[in-house]
Amino acid sequence: MASTQGSLALWSLSRHPLAVNQLGERFVVPPGDVLIEAENLGLKQDDRWLFRKLDLRLRAGEFLALAGPSGVGKTSLLHALAGLREPTEGKVSFPFLGENSEKLDHARQHLGIIFQDLLLTPNASLLQNVLCGRLKNHSSLSTLFGFPNKEKSEAFSLLENMDLGAFTSKWVAETSRGEQQRVAIARALHQDPTIYLADEPVSSLDESLANRILGIFSDKARDEAKAICCVLHDPRQIERFADQVLELKYGDQDGWSIRMTNGEPS
Repeated sequence: MASTQGSLALWSLSRHPLAVNQLGERFVVPPGDVLIEAENLGLKQDDRWLFRKLDLRLRAGEFLALAGPSGVGKTSLLHALAGLREPTEGKVSFPFLGENSEKLDHARQHLGIIFQDLLLTPNASLLQNVLCGRLKNHSSLSTLFGFPNKEKSEAFSLLENMDLGAFTSKWVAETSRGEQQRVAIARALHQDPTIYLADEPVSSLDESLANRILGIFSDKARDEAKAICCVLHDPRQIERFADQVLELKYGDQDGWSIRMTNGEPS
């Protein structure tokens, strides 16, 4: 993917779960505040409804898993929540932004997205790709002279945590799918957004590494009041790391359900 495409995934924020009001002033998002709200959401693929009448509230401090068989619409739902796909009916808003709750350009500053196709820059190093997670914090001119040493150190530490510390100068094009997936995760973590939207982020990783990374996301939700929305297939991972799960059913547009991972309805 070209670097301009990759920049779509690089919306960044500071090191704390902050929002910005209309005056540009930052304020803390308290745990429990609604970050994303979907109301009467419906999405049609060609002539088939994927889901309809879907209502969802994702709060600060929550880890929501999206589950269901392949082709059921999980990725499409994630894209609708991210504002990358227009819903056929209903709406998505961001209540924590107050008067700007329906302004996508404001919301994007708070979203960190891990796409299935990753949107990395192939002819750049692993470290450079991770550093791009904070491009929003810098002017184009300042990045010509490189990123601050503090950010380089933090990005390097993230790659070390992904077992990629020995390959930071390697180009993305020279790495495996699993390594690239870890780079995309490290980039999102370096970005440190208020809301993480991840599409099968650990699908190419072994069980031990996948669990470690999902544990990081779970800790982000619990300790930093981040919101996590993650497409997952492994029921064991869902039950272990997510607080609740939204399940879609193929061929049943109204058959979606949300439950707590202990089996209780949400």
